[in-house]
Amino acid sequence: MPVDSILPLLAVAIPAIAIPLILALGRRPNVREGVTLTAAFATFATVASMVPDVLDGAVYETDLGTFLSTGLGDPIGFTLQADRLGVLFALLASFLWIATSFYSIGYMRGLDEHDQTRFFAAFAASIASAMGVAFGANLVTLFVFYEVLSIATYPLVAHDESEEAIWAGRKYLLYTLGGGVAVLAGTVMVYAMTGTTTFQAGGIAALTEDPMMARAAFALLVGGFGVKAALMPFHSWLPDAMVAPTPVSALLHAVAVVKSGVFGIARVVLEVYGPGAVQDLGVGIALATVAAITLVTASIIALKQDNLKRRLAYSTVSQLSYIVLGLGLASPAALVGALLHIPAHAFMKITLFFCAGAIHVETHTDDISDMAGIGKRMPLTMSAFAVAAAGMAGMPLLAGFVSKWYLLVGAVELDLAIFAVVLLVSGVLNVAYYWPIVYQAFFEDEHHPDPKPLLEFPPGGLASSDTGVEANSPRTNGGRHLATTAEPTGAAVDADADGPDSVRSDGDGDHEESVTDTDVTDDHVSSHGGGHTADSGWERRSWRTESTWFMLGPIVLAAVGAVVLGLVPGHVVFLELIEHIVDVATEVTH
Repeated sequence: MPVDSILPLLAVAIPAIAIPLILALGRRPNVREGVTLTAAFATFATVASMVPDVLDGAVYETDLGTFLSTGLGDPIGFTLQADRLGVLFALLASFLWIATSFYSIGYMRGLDEHDQTRFFAAFAASIASAMGVAFGANLVTLFVFYEVLSIATYPLVAHDESEEAIWAGRKYLLYTLGGGVAVLAGTVMVYAMTGTTTFQAGGIAALTEDPMMARAAFALLVGGFGVKAALMPFHSWLPDAMVAPTPVSALLHAVAVVKSGVFGIARVVLEVYGPGAVQDLGVGIALATVAAITLVTASIIALKQDNLKRRLAYSTVSQLSYIVLGLGLASPAALVGALLHIPAHAFMKITLFFCAGAIHVETHTDDISDMAGIGKRMPLTMSAFAVAAAGMAGMPLLAGFVSKWYLLVGAVELDLAIFAVVLLVSGVLNVAYYWPIVYQAFFEDEHHPDPKPLLEFPPGGLASSDTGVEANSPRTNGGRHLATTAEPTGAAVDADADGPDSVRSDGDGDHEESVTDTDVTDDHVSSHGGGHTADSGWERRSWRTESTWFMLGPIVLAAVGAVVLGLVPGHVVFLELIEHIVDVATEVTH
């Protein structure tokens, strides 16, 4: 039931209007951040206001006129459309933008990061693009915002302006813009075959008239969107992009950017081809096979990563493939599991990235091998990490269990036991690369940590002293000999800070006072941070003083979201939206 409304346009316009305001307020950081938070709340409120009617079948549309008219088919309108699938993605991204905005204030000021104004402006541009991706009414409109999202996020990936960050940013653009070219080619093929690119419930019927062309277009579309979804072999940009500030990794690389890729694949499967055509053409099993290979391989690679953010990145590569696997299977239960894993993964993974960022800000610790006993210093952060990690592994009563249950049921329904086995094996691998982090944090002593790597040296981790390898020799994936852990890594941030105002910064990296490595002697700084030597170990902190609540608040919120999605998924709007989406999509078969 189409309803003419300005609301879809407003959801895109609010963060877009915030961009020039943020740039203009660069010298007034408190007001600048106020604009960011106001825009985040207003965007979420706009999207949330559409939910009741959308659940009842309404489709909000904003027609901005004809975009292309070729005479070969229907005119292509530049139209925004808030249907159930679009609202699912937009509601998730806009809600988590609120949490990430608060977190970003604590993180960016806690590290006294440079160019904070550019950072917040680029963040707003990225959210505006993500809203456009969610509400694009056809493949062309979706493609436009999909490409803008790639460009808008480049300054965030390359924010550090180091050689590594610039290289990662260029690689990110090369991959994602290349994927955009494939999407455009697939879109042209769809238009040539059917005369339309408009999304239709159950798919565009005329696509099945030429099976070979339809399969080729499907490969281009899914391959193009699969770049941002980090399907192998197009995944390597994602771990490299972890050089970006943690708030970028948290929202854009756990929600907006990577989820725009799986969202695009969902549009193709559900509303361009339709589940029936996907199964009839045989392309679904091929897609599920690629996803299965990706999720197992990425999990194995994650075992080798000592850097926490890189391990989380490879976990993301694996977890995104759960979604793609379900879309490829295209049975009702598998589709529910795939779409439910979008918000489930978002809440769990954003919690994990928030925790990694808080650890970095407070202790300057980035490697898992240096985190033995860190639960003493950051009890709330590591408890939230443990909850989210358990959810990622599919433990009951957490979000990951519910979505993976549906995926298992979907695989069994189709008599495809191999995919059920893959899902179970991946769950075991999730436990294998998350449990050591939790175990080290709470059950190991920093004075006598276990140096044994997850995979035997040299593939990754630390080498024990009796391996016969020289102590100071380089270690794969950032692993170091334990003898190096007493070396200073830099000054720690004041962990008793109540908020951003306690940090000596004007909010844009220009400050009158600064703390540098040369200001603090080795007697006061260790790799554990907090102003203590390695000999004294981690300082014990309570959950109220381990970090600023600008970071702790979002961590708790995201972790609670992961629990709620696992305990009462039927009472959360996401599952209700998803069930309606799948019911409508599977009503039409070809």
